[in-house]
Amino acid sequence: MNILGISAHYHDSAAALVQDGKLIAAAQEERFTRKKHDAGFPQHAIEFCLRAGRLPLSDIDYVAFYDRPSMKFRRLLSTYLSYAPRGLGSYLRAMPLWLRDKLYQRSEIRARLATIAEIEPHRVPPVLCAAHHQSHAASAFFPSPFEQAAVLCMDGVGEWATTSAWSGEGASLTPLWEIRFPHSIGLLYSAFTFYTGFRVNSGEYKLMGLAPYGEPRYVDVIRERLIDIKDDGSFQMDMRFFSYADGQRMTSDRFDKLFDGPPRAPDAPVTQREMDLARSIQVVTEEVVLRLARTLRRETGARHLCMAGGVALNCVANGRLLREGGFDDLWIQPAAGDAGGALGAAFAVWHQYLDRPRAVLAEDGMDGSFLGPC
Repeated sequence: MNILGISAHYHDSAAALVQDGKLIAAAQEERFTRKKHDAGFPQHAIEFCLRAGRLPLSDIDYVAFYDRPSMKFRRLLSTYLSYAPRGLGSYLRAMPLWLRDKLYQRSEIRARLATIAEIEPHRVPPVLCAAHHQSHAASAFFPSPFEQAAVLCMDGVGEWATTSAWSGEGASLTPLWEIRFPHSIGLLYSAFTFYTGFRVNSGEYKLMGLAPYGEPRYVDVIRERLIDIKDDGSFQMDMRFFSYADGQRMTSDRFDKLFDGPPRAPDAPVTQREMDLARSIQVVTEEVVLRLARTLRRETGARHLCMAGGVALNCVANGRLLREGGFDDLWIQPAAGDAGGALGAAFAVWHQYLDRPRAVLAEDGMDGSFLGPC
């Protein structure tokens, strides 16, 4: 049985092919278009995966999408209404795109695949949608070398979840708990990415790399004013300091006052302030990640931890987690961001929707990360 996984229309669009439970190919659209973080429909990546599997589209049994657009749309509407009239401009800009491309994703996928294969849309295989964090969790656990593991997913936001915990065993993946939007460790980190002059959903690695050059002099301010971190790692943010919920920008004027000035312009020199901010938010992020992981270890008794979601790309935090998290071993999805959602959605269909068994490999089911074009 052949399952084609797709992620698209946000950032890092990708496709993946799972054949009888084995990952055959996966690729990001940016590798073909040369557009960094390409969010468009991953036609080239899909064609690559089909070629790698030596399959025509007619041999695909299911298409799996990594998100549930209708749930995300309801969250956007609910958020805009909660913050009205602020964010009206953002709402008016977003609605045409949602109503044209994003909301009716199944129809869009059928139409695009029909064009690629030169067939009628009704002949396209069934399109199934996994939840965003379900796709992340599936991408982390099912290819891992562990029969049983705790799974921790952290990112900006999916439909509603921003952090989620799961228990994986064999071919089953059970949700345990989640933290919901607008409270998000991923968006907190992205807020500092924006404030220090880097691009959101792109420059977070620069913020992480800048951290060693700074001092953690803002840590107490962040803990006391921006985010209330509980002993178990759960947290709540003071949304008066942020504007991402109403779509205006990542941080508010109150945030600017707290840190003594406006965000750094992207073309302005990086100063000691930005270095210290980077170090401080890195320290706080590591604290949250460690507390959440230790809580999950206590709750599940699992010896192994799997991770995915954009926050799992923070390799410095991952290093501390491996050393101090209390788990015997750690496996992180190499494509931990939204690109990995394509293969996660395909695995979710295979193991959870179709209830097929899982073969646990001694290394992992990813063949490292050498799955796309050279």
